[in-house]
Amino acid sequence: MVEEGIINKEEAILRVEPNQLNQLLHRRIDPQAKVEVIAKGLPASPGAAYGKVVFTADEAEELGKKGESVILVRTETTPDDIHGMVEAQGVLTSRGGMTSHAAVVARGMGKACVAGCSVLNINIKKENISVNDLVIKKDEFITIDGGTGEVFLGKVPTIEPKMSKEFETLLSWANEIKRLGVYANADTPEDAKKARELGAEGIGLTRTEHMFMEQDRLPIVQKMIMADNKESRDEALEKLLPVQKGDFLGILEAMEGLPVIIRLLDPPLHEFLPNLEDTLIEVNTLKLKNADPDELAKKEKLLEIIQSLHEMNPMLGLRGCRLGLLYPEIYEMQIEAIIEAAIELTKKGIKVKPEIMIPLVSHVNEFKPICKKARKIANEKIKSAGVKLEYKVGTMIELPRAALTADKIAEDAEFFSFGTNDLTQTTFGISRDDAEGKFLLKYVDDKILEENPFEVLDREGVGKLVKLGTELGRETNPNLEVGICGEHGGEPQSVEFCHSVGLNYVSCSPFRVPIARLAAAQAVLKEKK
Repeated sequence: MVEEGIINKEEAILRVEPNQLNQLLHRRIDPQAKVEVIAKGLPASPGAAYGKVVFTADEAEELGKKGESVILVRTETTPDDIHGMVEAQGVLTSRGGMTSHAAVVARGMGKACVAGCSVLNINIKKENISVNDLVIKKDEFITIDGGTGEVFLGKVPTIEPKMSKEFETLLSWANEIKRLGVYANADTPEDAKKARELGAEGIGLTRTEHMFMEQDRLPIVQKMIMADNKESRDEALEKLLPVQKGDFLGILEAMEGLPVIIRLLDPPLHEFLPNLEDTLIEVNTLKLKNADPDELAKKEKLLEIIQSLHEMNPMLGLRGCRLGLLYPEIYEMQIEAIIEAAIELTKKGIKVKPEIMIPLVSHVNEFKPICKKARKIANEKIKSAGVKLEYKVGTMIELPRAALTADKIAEDAEFFSFGTNDLTQTTFGISRDDAEGKFLLKYVDDKILEENPFEVLDREGVGKLVKLGTELGRETNPNLEVGICGEHGGEPQSVEFCHSVGLNYVSCSPFRVPIARLAAAQAVLKEKK
């Protein structure tokens, strides 16, 4: 219609609903197919996928590498399951919400995911799923639609996505109009390349904990955690440094010339160790079997460390910058790896823009010492290498106190990135993993809340903190770079809000980048109207 002169580019931009682009980016159920819906959960990551039911990440990895289609079925996923999620066609969980681990990781990978499907009874030991009288056994086929949250029996035909030149043309018009930058959340060079292909203008969040979970390095991470003195911990960190550096080399090179924000280690340490209950059972089993004393002692030592790290509420416990202050050598290793990778690429003539993010800051006195140490390490290494390298140090604003005292934090921070998933949790005082499965969806149905705040940014509460934090930060530092990196960064209404309060960028999963680009352009046009 634009080419025929019937409408102009601006009208064309406004006529396309951003979320409709999901149909072009992901596989979908063939509308002509006969389907049998057996359950419905949350539409956690768009796309359709079918495969054999498997219950462990190891099985998913093994069969996936053989070329078989599998759906990884778990009560809920953890960072331990990432290697299986990589090889699976899709993920199905009975617990968790739209910003649960399964949902966020699957969206980042562009894989279908149905989360919080509470009607499913998943029996890991018997290796089956039951829904009322229906029982689905391991290796039987199911199909999931991550766009609707539906689960189907058997192998349902799907339609592959096709990117047309019209799609690219429409988004090129969006780029001409929008003011907001659109970045992507990416943890691997492959994710970064895909994000760039889809139009990302930088990386707004690289989660280093996902790198720690790779199967070849997890034993080194566990050795570091279990070290009972600094020397042993340093020894393990020395082995991790070149591995981390390799990770950063790949991502920085893939995003040549564009900013890459790397978050220092965020989750609590117990997430990298085996499950507490499973380890307790193993210890008791070894005792009953009168097992080898050395083997028992080793397992008991592991149990003791897991118990010492166990917390009643890990989300509000020893994680983020708190971990960096208690065990500064972990952050020092990561900072060295980031800067060494940037220096190596700079020497090759590749322009890089690393930005170091310190997570979970609630008080300026948490931020200052880590920021000072980061700059000291970076400046010494850059000077020693004799290169010219620009970098930034900033923080993730994900706690209400940080937003309320942003003027103080901005005295040293060069950028703020609002972590809107955690900021929503801590503002509402609800657990994102529990609330959606228990009461939040009823709240939306009964109009207690207009929208699920983990899907659409809550403007009245969380949004007010984002706006206030941005204004306070820029009063102290007018050049402060501000963005968001929660999944709200790819949700159209939330993107419009970010535009209205003057953020520099939004960051979202790679496959949501086109949606955010279109929504950012529409925000400009709606503002004009």
